[in-house]
Amino acid sequence: MTDAPEHAETAPRDEPRDEYMHGHHPSVLRSHAWRTVQNSASYLIPHLGLGQSVLDVGSGPGTITVDLARRVAPGQVIGVDASAEIVDQARALARDEGVHNVSFQVGDVSELDFPDNSFDVVHAHQLLQHLVNPVAALKELRRVLKPGGVLGVREVDYGGVTWYPQLPGLATWMTVYREVHYWNGGDPDAGRALKAWARLAGFESVTASASIWCFASDAEREWWGLSWAERATESNFASHAIESGAADLASLKAIAEAWRTWSSDPDGWLGIPHGEIIARKK
Repeated sequence: MTDAPEHAETAPRDEPRDEYMHGHHPSVLRSHAWRTVQNSASYLIPHLGLGQSVLDVGSGPGTITVDLARRVAPGQVIGVDASAEIVDQARALARDEGVHNVSFQVGDVSELDFPDNSFDVVHAHQLLQHLVNPVAALKELRRVLKPGGVLGVREVDYGGVTWYPQLPGLATWMTVYREVHYWNGGDPDAGRALKAWARLAGFESVTASASIWCFASDAEREWWGLSWAERATESNFASHAIESGAADLASLKAIAEAWRTWSSDPDGWLGIPHGEIIARKK
């Protein structure tokens, strides 16, 4: 695979083997439920205003979407996800939180069910990394964005993930994770390519930035580390790792044990960098 950004459009990766490499195991959903605008889309906050119409694509369990709705009320927010099960969970969250200016629907980012020029703001978080052709998806997001509207996208860059202590099992985790991600048709280093992809998609005004998730406190390590210990052997990640040949069950168990060790280490630290862009449609 080449680093040249044009290959994201002209030479897309193989067809993905699953709509989402992690699936929707409870360990995965727990990590998603932590996400808010503040910890996962703070770069977008200056561009949010009351009364705006917002589309959140790849909205998952809806925590960011519901937060967006609070920030732009009485503007209407729509969350779109490929999984009907997850859409139902997001609807339940909105009901439980008493947020009424948000709705959720099943949809496909490659063919959104909205007219051209529909939204003031379009947002996507951790979506493009899973797609065969991220540039095509960005073109579709641009289509539904109003002239003068704002696109906000944030993606992880696993090439920059660092941790302490240097446990061999976590090094194995990173190697296996990257192999599975590529095997599934995605790009684990999507964060660094966002600016190039957006320009290829037709956006002329693109501002790039970066931010980091850091997990270091006892509570953070327990939550993240034990979640990954479970995910390593029980989620779609595990079955994909075995099916792709990236790991066997013994390796996955060693990865899970490394996460448990890291979680219990008071010196444990994990940094996960993200690329992010604000792109405007002229």
